[in-house]
Amino acid sequence: MGKTVVVGSINVDLVFTSEIRPKAGETVMGSTFSTIPGGKGANQAVAASKLGASSCMVGCIGNDQNGEFSINNLNLMNVDTSCIKKTDNAPTGVANIVVAEHDNSIIVIAGANYEITKEDIDKCKDVILSADIVLLQLEIPLDVVEYTADMCRKNNVRVLLNPAPAVELPKTLIENATYITPNEHELNIILGKQNNVDETIKMYPNKIIVTMGSRGVKYFDGSEMKIVPSYNVEVVDTTGAGDTFCGGLAAALVRGDNLEDAIMFANKAAAISITKLGAQSGMPTLEEFNNFKFK
Repeated sequence: MGKTVVVGSINVDLVFTSEIRPKAGETVMGSTFSTIPGGKGANQAVAASKLGASSCMVGCIGNDQNGEFSINNLNLMNVDTSCIKKTDNAPTGVANIVVAEHDNSIIVIAGANYEITKEDIDKCKDVILSADIVLLQLEIPLDVVEYTADMCRKNNVRVLLNPAPAVELPKTLIENATYITPNEHELNIILGKQNNVDETIKMYPNKIIVTMGSRGVKYFDGSEMKIVPSYNVEVVDTTGAGDTFCGGLAAALVRGDNLEDAIMFANKAAAISITKLGAQSGMPTLEEFNNFKFK
């Protein structure tokens, strides 16, 4: 079993579902409300664990009920929580998610996620460097992301960077990442340019892996542009699909899959995840993955 370590965010998702999305100033009646564990970091740690990898979470929660809820859930999902810091300086992060019209809108309050520091990374250095791959996102301070990626690069540990929410990335962070997984919108932001997508991808062979929703996944293998097609499924909730893809990609890579096979595995896992409500609750286990039948 390969080992993944995720350095990132831990949130609690407050999920509202409705048939229609309210316009500015409009009130609509919703269908359901759920409190669900979330955060891009925690989501990816859970996805990797459910899909067969050893998984450890490095992050920060508040000293509150949401923090305990998050820790208990991660433990239940077989994610190592020994490197999660608890702080009195800020509450556990939360996200308000509206699921309507087969898509979602999200407002995130970072809270304790922004209390993680370089010193915390140093305290967990041995754990981080024991990983076969380290997953990073951008819901924690950028300097902590850069510091972790630099540490990994210097110690020959692979880094999978999911650049969301997207900001223009420092050149050194792009260089230190082994794989970067933006969607098309994020791609233009992280590189600070509006180039043709294909030409941009060709600049970073086997590094930039662009997720394109229903149009699949695209990357350049050094000699040709590869497109891994999507799956036709009934969409229930797209929340967490990107995190499922990243966790699935990491799980496949650490067990020894080549990049193309790992992308195919991750793409299938993401497709399965959107057939159910919730980010982590929608993520398939390896058994569910193997038994799922597409129409």
